[in-house]
Amino acid sequence: MTYDLVIIGSGPGGYVAAIRAGQLGMKTAIIEKYNTLGGTCLNVGCIPSKALLDSSEHYHQMNHTFAEHGINVQKASLDMAQMIERKNQVVTQTCDGVKFLMKKNKVDVYYGHGSFVDATHIKVTASDQTETILEAGNIIIATGSKPVTPSFNGV
Repeated sequence: MTYDLVIIGSGPGGYVAAIRAGQLGMKTAIIEKYNTLGGTCLNVGCIPSKALLDSSEHYHQMNHTFAEHGINVQKASLDMAQMIERKNQVVTQTCDGVKFLMKKNKVDVYYGHGSFVDATHIKVTASDQTETILEAGNIIIATGSKPVTPSFNGV
């Protein structure tokens, strides 16, 4: 398949670039190695963390500031399973939103590991090991980063 632009990585950098390219009329594809779009931020980083912080803030407010507003709460407790379920719903809704935006802007989505064959060809290896070759005049690498702890002298 031939594209004007192929983007490797569907995090905030990748999906925003894909949307804009689609809006500009470019034939665009995005490659994501995980089974949901959005990258680390939407799936396991920023968004889920903020969803849990929001729930924690409500609990804190209930315990520390509601009384000064005339709201008395007896026997407050945390339902951690429900907090996690809400967080999962927020993540799903956000990732589904990105998926919708890809469709709306006519961006083709490929799930798998993207790797360069040469300067204009990308191989996408899906989880079932099937391979697809994409050709593009322009390629954006938006894979983000992962922290690494280097070892020094075997330490």
